[in-house]
Amino acid sequence: MDKRVEDALKASVQAFEKIIEKSNSNFLLDLIAAFESDENYMQKVDLLDQCFDDYPQYEDLREVVFDLLLMNFFAADVEKLEEDYLESEEWEEIEEQTIDRGTELLNLLLYLRECTDDEVEPELDDFLKEFLLVDEDEFQDEYRIYEPMIANQILIDSDYQEIQKVANKLDEEQELAELFYPIMSFFAEKDPSSQQFDQFIKNSSNPGFDAAVYTLAIAYNQN
Repeated sequence: MDKRVEDALKASVQAFEKIIEKSNSNFLLDLIAAFESDENYMQKVDLLDQCFDDYPQYEDLREVVFDLLLMNFFAADVEKLEEDYLESEEWEEIEEQTIDRGTELLNLLLYLRECTDDEVEPELDDFLKEFLLVDEDEFQDEYRIYEPMIANQILIDSDYQEIQKVANKLDEEQELAELFYPIMSFFAEKDPSSQQFDQFIKNSSNPGFDAAVYTLAIAYNQN
């Protein structure tokens, strides 16, 4: 298992447990076992889903953890396969089977990995324009999805309360509705103090999920 993914997974689950005030040590152990399994990718997906079926109190994290499973595949598993595997028909079929899985958090994690490779500090403007290419005509789907972030970039110079005010106004059907608050908060403060994190939680409308996502991004960025 990729260490960066493992650290982010542990930090995220623990942050979630702290907020909901419930925990089960077997859940994290079973998740790590799924990530570290020698099974193929789709079998690992099945193992991951079984974990969430067995521990329903963690259901809110299912698709976020799916994003991490895919990041782990890219970082630790794909090297064991043939060189062009990600261009193979088999992988194309997997993408079709999982097209409705995961969240837009995956794009942030891919971007943070690229920032590490390029030794640059992650910034919202760079994420939107250079990574997602939202200004390019051929990437209008990305523009549509990320329009709330594009329109509210000034929030990274604001506080958690102002970010949440905008988040509360987003349509629930918008792809970024659930992720807007923790992702924008991450770009506003990538290494919050404990007092700042407490303020983040205080202003959250979904504390468990928001804590898990924000902590995941922070932990993944610090490796």
